[in-house]
Amino acid sequence: MRKETQKLLVLSLLGLVSVNLAAQQKAKKDTIKGLDEVVVTALGIKRHDRALGYVAEKVDAKTFEETQNNNWAQSMEGKVAGLKIQTAGAGPLGTSRITLRGEKSIMMDHNYALIVVDGVPLGNSTTGSGTAAYGAGSGGDVPIDLGNGLNSINPDDIESVTVLKGASAAALYGSRAANGALMITTKSGKTKNGKLRVTFNSSSSFDSVLKWPDWQYEYGQGTLATNTAGNFYYSYGLSPDGPNTGGTSSAFGPKFAGQYYFQYDPNVMGQSKERQLWRPYENNIKGFWRTGSTYSNSISVESSNEKTSFRSSLTYLNNEWMMPNTGFDRFNFALSFAHQLTQKLKISTKFAYNTTTSDNLPATGYNNQSISYFMIFQNPNVDLEWYKPIWKPGQEQVDQIHPFSSYIDNPYMIAYEMLNGVRKKTITGNITADYQFNKNFSVMLRSGIEILNEKRTTKRPWSSANYLKGFYREQFIKNQEYNNDLLFSYKADWNKFSISASAGGSIRYNEYLLTDYQAIGLKTAGEYSLTNALSIPVKYPAPRDKHVDSVYGLLTLGYDNKIFVDITGRNDWSSTLPKQNRSFFYPSVSTSFILSDIFNLKSNNLNLWKLRASWAKVGIDSDPYLLDNYYTASNITGSVVAPTTFNNPSLKPEKNTNIEAGMDFSLFKNRLNLNLTAYQNFSENQIIPVSMPTESGYSKRIINAGKIRNRGLELSADILAIKGKDFSWKVGGNWSTNENRVMTLPEGFDGIVSNVGDVVFYKMEVGGSLGDMYGFKLLRTPDGKVIYGDNGLPARPADIEKVGNAFPKWRAGLQNDFRIKNFTISFSFDGQYGGIAYSQSHHKMSEQGKLKSTLLGRDNPGGMIVGDGVVQNPDGSFSTNTKGVLVSSYYGDYYRRANVETNSFSTDFIKLRDARIAYSFPKETIQSIGLDDLTIAIFGKNLWMWTKFPMFDPEVATLDNATITPGVEMGQLPAARTVGFQLNLKF
Repeated sequence: MRKETQKLLVLSLLGLVSVNLAAQQKAKKDTIKGLDEVVVTALGIKRHDRALGYVAEKVDAKTFEETQNNNWAQSMEGKVAGLKIQTAGAGPLGTSRITLRGEKSIMMDHNYALIVVDGVPLGNSTTGSGTAAYGAGSGGDVPIDLGNGLNSINPDDIESVTVLKGASAAALYGSRAANGALMITTKSGKTKNGKLRVTFNSSSSFDSVLKWPDWQYEYGQGTLATNTAGNFYYSYGLSPDGPNTGGTSSAFGPKFAGQYYFQYDPNVMGQSKERQLWRPYENNIKGFWRTGSTYSNSISVESSNEKTSFRSSLTYLNNEWMMPNTGFDRFNFALSFAHQLTQKLKISTKFAYNTTTSDNLPATGYNNQSISYFMIFQNPNVDLEWYKPIWKPGQEQVDQIHPFSSYIDNPYMIAYEMLNGVRKKTITGNITADYQFNKNFSVMLRSGIEILNEKRTTKRPWSSANYLKGFYREQFIKNQEYNNDLLFSYKADWNKFSISASAGGSIRYNEYLLTDYQAIGLKTAGEYSLTNALSIPVKYPAPRDKHVDSVYGLLTLGYDNKIFVDITGRNDWSSTLPKQNRSFFYPSVSTSFILSDIFNLKSNNLNLWKLRASWAKVGIDSDPYLLDNYYTASNITGSVVAPTTFNNPSLKPEKNTNIEAGMDFSLFKNRLNLNLTAYQNFSENQIIPVSMPTESGYSKRIINAGKIRNRGLELSADILAIKGKDFSWKVGGNWSTNENRVMTLPEGFDGIVSNVGDVVFYKMEVGGSLGDMYGFKLLRTPDGKVIYGDNGLPARPADIEKVGNAFPKWRAGLQNDFRIKNFTISFSFDGQYGGIAYSQSHHKMSEQGKLKSTLLGRDNPGGMIVGDGVVQNPDGSFSTNTKGVLVSSYYGDYYRRANVETNSFSTDFIKLRDARIAYSFPKETIQSIGLDDLTIAIFGKNLWMWTKFPMFDPEVATLDNATITPGVEMGQLPAARTVGFQLNLKF
């Protein structure tokens, strides 16, 4: 009888169904998540999944422990329907843009999901370097990915992440959760019989470049110049062969055919005394990059008994990234403690301390100081070794070696002298008191903090292309956020009826200050300090404070554990809105019907059938300081700059109205779980900038306007395909599609929300979508043929047109887990279809003849090519184009920077996102040495990729100051393929 009872136990907290308790450790490997598991919802309230009227997907610790990432969020890519994790491809910290169910707001930065750690929202603010991604020719600096709050979270400390996708799921968190929320629960120490457990995890991983552009090494530097004999030639400087052709960045020079020319000689740092062999250096870009490495070691100690539980962990991670002299160190300390002081009072606290330090993180973007810029301009006939000395003899720290252009910085100087340092300290934590007055009534008081102190340094040496006398910068960031919650709860059951009610309030205060000191020009070369400035350093203070008070309530009604109804309400008072609009209320209603129980349909084949639906309205306040107009500090000491944006003293909160419905199935003795969800969201009163006439003195003003509809479908499945004593196979899959449509726009709004580099414009039109990309295209006939002008080059349209959309039409993921005795094998694929991205790198490398796609026509007589298309006749008819032009002119114009059409490509891809093979030693083997568990594994990430995108990675986005903008590649850095090893042991 006892054994039969054990078989019926449902360990819902672990998400296991019908698990034999006596064989728990073995059986849990062969089960899938159940639909009656416990998940963490808003305010940290634990709920049974069957009672929820909305989707709440749970990702357990295994995902984060087994696929080590520098940023834990990237471990979830492709594993949750509707979830997208995107980075800017800007270095090792990998700041993530996390969105759920697509884009709802016109402003790119207003679509992020909220991150909540142990019930306390994480500010997760990102402070950019203050520079745009495109800056070539304008001086200045480039963006740097310095990370944000997500980087401070240690993946080894995560117990689970619950993904709350819709507005209903996150209604109790208010405006910050309008785009959904990721609820992180950290480990708190759970052991049997008060036993002390020590866990040690160690991993070593190695990175190499996943994909390179298709460079050509058949032709060298030059512009199709010919000598007196009419032959193509090359000459570094004036020589007997002819005038200088070595100052161009283009590769339309002579073909490599064994000939000899006067070239650059690194020994004399000038023209060679004799002609040298004309040859390519095919490793002159790839050779700059190295195998990156990441080493992580983590140890934790935990124990618990009936009254007390604690856990403490230490983690150290060292990263040396693929670009020389870049990487970071990260140290994490975490402490969790809970104690039942009395029968009614429980006190718990969680504390985390993180330091992230780096002497140098890579810069990105299209400008000097970025290694991407050098890669674009490097020519096939230039040896990388020529740059290695960095400095001219006797001119150390004064004059660099860059023999082909004063605008192109030495790559080794970029790596070893142009340093972007950071010292970041983060403290997060909370203390919670739970008091149980009686079996029905309780109260919870929680206070949480997030404190960030960060120092950044930027060093630019003398002779930098944009800072001839050097540059030094110090930035100090202080960001403190305090969240205090008080929540009263009541629970009761009457026969078949149940009621649960919670009511409370919160106070949130955020204090932010950025102080920026800049020394433009240095008195002494190589000495980086503010006191070494040529002039008085400029100070730019930038505060950004915010205060929100809230009250909220949740009522849950249940009948016979078959029908559930949730009603929530919240009212906020935000400091960022004017007094008359500061208070705003928003409700939600959701319901769940367990149809399999209501209609008595349960059987071995149908274990659970659930119908759910929800409706929610969420109010969204604004960013700070959009009510009044403010002056800002200028680069002239003691002076200020007038604002260019006219702020709005009558702002109203944005409104999101969300409906969602779906069904969940559990079939065949819980071996198949299916989820289907459809949703629709309307966003109104969006806070957006619109253009103003220049005579007003302002370039734009802030208004409330616009209505966006966002709708989509999500499918997910978990299958325990095979379950045996020595072999099991689990499969998980998901698919999601999202579409948004612009329903209304304000009068006088030109529709342009933002642009990147003044080339790609994100423009909205009624009936269009967020993410629509506009730019110049090729002029075509009605049947699609390219129209050419009398000069033989493509004709240019007068206005920009829609080129495509930055966001894919659908995404999908597939995971497989096999267990073969003590071996486990897992791998996952994911992909997307339907989006495009513009590539600045492709434009410039094509314009300069650096890619294989520009080889066509090179061998034609005189280097002439005739474009495939037509010309328009005076009578309006068309005839075949016959005008020949130089290939350098043709490719330079066809792929010109402003031609968004020819430089935009599909971002469809399929990736082998991660794979792992592990062996767990039998317990009878390791118990003799005092171990409870010993597992060794080899793992990989981004091991393989299929895509037609020609640059490094189709999952492309641009880091434009602090904004991650999908759909544009503007000096992207290479993506990594990772292979690593793990050791996990417990004793």
